[in-house]
Amino acid sequence: MKFRREALDLDCDREIERICSFIKQQTTSMKREGVVVGLSGGIDSALSSSLCVEALGKESVLGLILPEKESNPISAQYAKKHARRLGIKILEIDITPVLEGFGTYEKRDAIIRKMVPDYEPDSRIKITLPGNLLARDAYNFFTLNIMRRNGEVSSCRLNKATLNGIVAATDTKQRTRMMQLYYYAEMNNYLVCGTTNRSEQMQGFFVKYGDGGVDIEPIAHLYKTQVYQISRRLGVMKEILDRVPSPDTFSYEVSDEEFYFRMPYDVLDLLLYAWENKIGIPEVCEALDLEEQQVARAFREIANKHNSTKHLRESPPNLLEA
Repeated sequence: MKFRREALDLDCDREIERICSFIKQQTTSMKREGVVVGLSGGIDSALSSSLCVEALGKESVLGLILPEKESNPISAQYAKKHARRLGIKILEIDITPVLEGFGTYEKRDAIIRKMVPDYEPDSRIKITLPGNLLARDAYNFFTLNIMRRNGEVSSCRLNKATLNGIVAATDTKQRTRMMQLYYYAEMNNYLVCGTTNRSEQMQGFFVKYGDGGVDIEPIAHLYKTQVYQISRRLGVMKEILDRVPSPDTFSYEVSDEEFYFRMPYDVLDLLLYAWENKIGIPEVCEALDLEEQQVARAFREIANKHNSTKHLRESPPNLLEA
């Protein structure tokens, strides 16, 4: 079949039925009585929780809202509003004290201060990659952006050591959230439901043993644009549908596109699909109205990220399987 822009269009009702059957089957086979879902105020957790309610009923779904001091306040507001619409039980737990106890902010800020000696902890920060990959070629170097109290914005390029240090500290946020999810899952004999979609899974945009450490992944086969299709069908609230996707792990708001993907999801997903299904570059160019060099750059980027994050998608190597 010829590659077209409509390649990712779904029969939403059929897909909802298939996913709900999967959730029921897994819950039963693992002898669990329900699921716990972390509610971030974003589209993926909204859809995952909605599907769990469709599959198991609202009485069998627990939502955890797990903010920390650098979370966008709107995230918890949207998460609570979504949970009320579903009618599910929720718990809100501020994980800031746990992160402070571990030294998350202190460790990260110490690294930043080595590069920016006058850095103040109440400044807002984010990490970004170069802009739209389809507009121009550029190496994947990360930049630290700092907004100070007076609104002044400065930036500096991160080397491997400083990037690794900041990411290592930041990833403790997702791992701390997963610790909370498993505590309440085990206490209630529930599963932990993941919220990673296919676009993220293929490109390694998740934290191993953080948001990637779950019992089931009901939307990991759906590209992000398909997540939106099904969310609209299930009536996910407009505020969440319209919200710009963000990891929400930095105090200075950053989108998924700025932080990791370097292109909007409506183009990225089609390119991911074309790359995965080995569709020729000329055919992709014709369908998406792109130049060959743009598609070649995108395919190179996709392949590099997919290959470099392979270990995140696999079980730890061991001699039993050697």
